[in-house]
Amino acid sequence: MHYRAHIGKEAEELVAQKLIENGFTILERNYRKRHGEIDLIASKYQLLVFVEVKMRHHRYFDLSDVITPSKQRKIIATAKDYLMRKGGSEDRSYRFDVALLEGAEHSLELTYIPNAFNESDCAW
Repeated sequence: MHYRAHIGKEAEELVAQKLIENGFTILERNYRKRHGEIDLIASKYQLLVFVEVKMRHHRYFDLSDVITPSKQRKIIATAKDYLMRKGGSEDRSYRFDVALLEGAEHSLELTYIPNAFNESDCAW
């Protein structure tokens, strides 16, 4: 496996474990459709969470800047596809979270941003 892909998988696994520790169930990992990809899809009670995971070793720029409006639109379109295929219900709410990891393997700093963006944030 390519080094970057390996690091990305480790970051996603760390975030998945944190979600599980907080009572979430992981429904999907790396959900891919023609619109794009969602790293993690999790649920807790009536909440469905679409999580984008970003990992960097060096702080050249703010990781939150990586989730551009274009990337947000792709995630939202992929989430809509998921809801259509998997049957989203009206009594279930959903949100888009971002997990930002920085540092080296044994000293990672996780910043978790619930409800980091929504459809109204993205100019269609």
